[in-house]
Amino acid sequence: MALINKTLLVNEEIRAREVRLVGPNGDQIGIKSRNEALEMAQNANLDLVMVAPNAKPPVCRIMDYGKYRYEQQKKEKEARKNQKVINIKEVRLSPSIEEHDFNTKLRSAIKFLEKGDKVKATIRFKGRAITHKEIGQRVLDRFAEQCSEISVVEQKPKLEGRSMFIVLAPKQDHK
Repeated sequence: MALINKTLLVNEEIRAREVRLVGPNGDQIGIKSRNEALEMAQNANLDLVMVAPNAKPPVCRIMDYGKYRYEQQKKEKEARKNQKVINIKEVRLSPSIEEHDFNTKLRSAIKFLEKGDKVKATIRFKGRAITHKEIGQRVLDRFAEQCSEISVVEQKPKLEGRSMFIVLAPKQDHK
């Protein structure tokens, strides 16, 4: 359930003395006392719902609250269904990677990017290789350059401990 549904006050929960009343069709009825507004809602077989509690006086609307909540839940469900989940896929390289291995990793990264996932290319430095960070930097730059047609660099090459990584995101117009 949404937060909106929990914050709306309905019928007897409304404590304001006067309310600005909106009819079931969206027409302005005017400022009425709480009891008068409740009576009008009950006569129409509907609920009195406070839609703008911070207004002076608070705005209340005569509506079918159950139907309103149902519609809101339906909208939320639809919004969740349409969300695109972006995963980050990792491709591991080494500073002394051979051409064929590089191309294999590149193909898998391109496949991930085409599916709409982000790619994190990581180079792990072993032993004394850490003294030549520029070699790893060149490999990552080349990797990003090869993917530049379908991706943008979201995070530049960055060294953390013994690993250097770059994050590539798919281009928006490519999808």
